[in-house]
Amino acid sequence: MISFRSNPSTAPPPREDAWITSYQKLLPHWHSVSLSHQHSTLPISISRVNQFDAARLDIEMSAMLKEQLVKPGMLFQYEPELDAFLEFLIWRFSIWVDKPTPGIALMNLRYRDERAVEIRENVRTGLEGPGLTVAQKMWYCIAAVGGQYIWARLQSFSAFRRWGDSEQRPLARRVWGLMQRIEGLYKAASFGNLLLFLYTGRYRNLIERALRARLVYESPNMNRAVSFEYMNRQLVWNEFSEMLLLLLPLLNSSTVKSFLHPFSKNKSSSSTEDDSNCPICRASPTLAYLALPCQHRYCYYCLRTRCAAAPSFRCSRCSEPVVAMQRHGSIVEHKTHNQ
Repeated sequence: MISFRSNPSTAPPPREDAWITSYQKLLPHWHSVSLSHQHSTLPISISRVNQFDAARLDIEMSAMLKEQLVKPGMLFQYEPELDAFLEFLIWRFSIWVDKPTPGIALMNLRYRDERAVEIRENVRTGLEGPGLTVAQKMWYCIAAVGGQYIWARLQSFSAFRRWGDSEQRPLARRVWGLMQRIEGLYKAASFGNLLLFLYTGRYRNLIERALRARLVYESPNMNRAVSFEYMNRQLVWNEFSEMLLLLLPLLNSSTVKSFLHPFSKNKSSSSTEDDSNCPICRASPTLAYLALPCQHRYCYYCLRTRCAAAPSFRCSRCSEPVVAMQRHGSIVEHKTHNQ
């Protein structure tokens, strides 16, 4: 008879022993994966528009403080010192005391030391991390305040001394050429940093990149106070108003009136106006002059300025070219006569 008894040495292990063996094999892999997750930082995305808006708001804040301190045109020779003083005040009461600048605070941002985040273990939202160190704050002040002041003063001094002229000494020309090369390298590096910022969303300028000072959200649950739709509308109207302010001084009212006169429906309106008032300022002329050959009355200043601004000036009442001007009861005075 054939016996089917199995060999005890070849019997399969119990189910509990299989679980323990698998757990012991996978435990080292689990430890390595958990440690790698603890030492890695969560990927976060900070709005590039918010960071640019923060920089713009800081510039506007500095300009407002400057307007409050001095009137336009005053202390022009000390403008670099004034700008450096205002930048130092903003740095002293914001970054030095671990607070954001006004523009950064309005955009719900703050500075974070990116070097300390790389070795941080407990990460929940990705926005954790300490602020800037004392050394980073000091270097920020030296570069952003002192560096800009020294460069502005050096440029103004070299331009006043005309170091770039060929008549200057060779040393002055060499220094001027070196300054131009440094400025070119700085602009090229700034442009490269801008491209990296648009791609990664980190470090708006070279100072932040050198110090590893990154802007992150102060509160992760805080929404943007101003909608993008409202900001786009404001930007469009702001640019449109600046364009009008640029173009309006270039336009001559008399030229526009003469251009639109053929399309006017009421062509007899000029005959119904009061001929005793100046058609430009709508007031009674204190020093009355006649535009020739149409002989309509104007103020001397109004007629003289229009004729000086536009040699082909046309009468505002009849659109006839004015070739000369005459005082009431006096001799004829041509437009080209110099007062």
